[in-house]
Amino acid sequence: MDFVITLLQNIIQIYSWALIIYILMSWFPNARDTSIGQFLARICEPYLDPFRKIIPPIGMIDISPIVAFLVLNFASRGLASVYHMIG
Repeated sequence: MDFVITLLQNIIQIYSWALIIYILMSWFPNARDTSIGQFLARICEPYLDPFRKIIPPIGMIDISPIVAFLVLNFASRGLASVYHMIG
């Protein structure tokens, strides 16, 4: 069980970094058109879309990625607390 929780936490951490990189790529013109940008779009957009449907942008600022990142952070912390309760 420890292995599964540790694996899930590592996957969440890697995905969080991918999400951060994808979000930062929006600051650079044509960065999302690269092969890395397209790969990150394929793995990040399905996760970000539900948040974008729920949370409207504030002016020109889309805060839904921040909420999506916080949800990942809470999931990771939840797994950590489960790990400590089990172990």
